[in-house]
Amino acid sequence: MNAFSSFLLGLVQGVAEFLPISSSGHLAIAQNLLHIDAEVPEFFDVLLHLGTLGAVFVAYWKDIKDMIAEFFRGIGDLAHRSTPKPLPPARRLILLIILGTLPLFAVLPIKDKVLGLSNNMLFIGGALIVTGFLLFASDRVKKGRKNERTASLLDAVAVGVSQAVATVPGISRSGMTITSGCFVGFDRKFAVRFSFLLSIPAVLGANILSLKDAVEAGVDWSQVPVYLIGVATAAVSGYLCIGLLRRIANKGKFGAFAYYCWAVGLLTIVVQLIK
Repeated sequence: MNAFSSFLLGLVQGVAEFLPISSSGHLAIAQNLLHIDAEVPEFFDVLLHLGTLGAVFVAYWKDIKDMIAEFFRGIGDLAHRSTPKPLPPARRLILLIILGTLPLFAVLPIKDKVLGLSNNMLFIGGALIVTGFLLFASDRVKKGRKNERTASLLDAVAVGVSQAVATVPGISRSGMTITSGCFVGFDRKFAVRFSFLLSIPAVLGANILSLKDAVEAGVDWSQVPVYLIGVATAAVSGYLCIGLLRRIANKGKFGAFAYYCWAVGLLTIVVQLIK
């Protein structure tokens, strides 16, 4: 792998991870077009995801800091049997994120089969088209008002199920979770915030599972400086895209990405059929 490939894949990861256009689908397409799929080490893939995770921590540090503090306060309240009612918003947000993460465990037994779909460009093209329809529908849902204070536990599970479905390459994780959040009545700003905060345990868990395989596959430490180019690119571009999506959320125009997903999906299918 060279510096340009690292930069390009980092840019694709950073942009597509947070904009609702599927990072897994775009990475697979980029690797296929550049014919570098055999060159991309698992360790580099893990690092790319950690780069975008860092962007989430920077963008949502206040929420994360409040949840960490509330987590320890909650332990103290449990020890003293004095849990406040209603729960503080940050503590309730922790509970919603935990419930939203649980459906991912259902994917673990079929993880390898799901990841194997990234080699099928026809499937990825179709999945991007499906993502487009979901985004198009999200703009036509009545605007909700739910946030961490009023969202039900069942709402969190529903969004979590959509996140589990989005492990399929070509289906956007952010697109699925934001759209499902809108469907269950989340305020659009909260739908975006919950989607990104929900990504933290998902990405951490996936990388912990992948790290062992990546290390066993071998790490070329001489390539680390090249890898870091991609990681830095993913982190910076990811942070900028989080800010962009926040502004888009204020206007409620998620469906604008639908046309892009349809175009890329159709183009991917056509190119693959011609090949």
